[in-house]
Amino acid sequence: MQYSPAAAAEAWHVRGSSGSGCADPLERVERLAAENAVVIFSVSTCCMCHAVKRLFCGMGVHPTVYELDEDPRGAEVERALSLLVGAGGGPPSVPVVFIGGKLVGAMDMVMASHINGTLVPLLKEAGALWL
Repeated sequence: MQYSPAAAAEAWHVRGSSGSGCADPLERVERLAAENAVVIFSVSTCCMCHAVKRLFCGMGVHPTVYELDEDPRGAEVERALSLLVGAGGGPPSVPVVFIGGKLVGAMDMVMASHINGTLVPLLKEAGALWL
């Protein structure tokens, strides 16, 4: 797992914009998700986040992890993620996983994909898993 606070902070800024304007949270999520084969938006103290990170590492996948509680704009990104996965204002919806720039979903969708056998093909297609 790799996390760089400096890289995450840089990713929040819109490239080519004037001043210190920042993209909206959904645009940020899309940009961050597109930059790596597997991206996990997580909260460092969340046991479900830990479990999904361990799942991927146990498969030999090295996801890029954005720990939202360690980022100054993490709360607004978490709200945007909640809307994306359909939790719209409900309980926190982390972890949220993207593979190949596409939303897989929260823990329930990741585990369902793993159990029904569709997770490995997604990882192979994204170039995150070779075998």
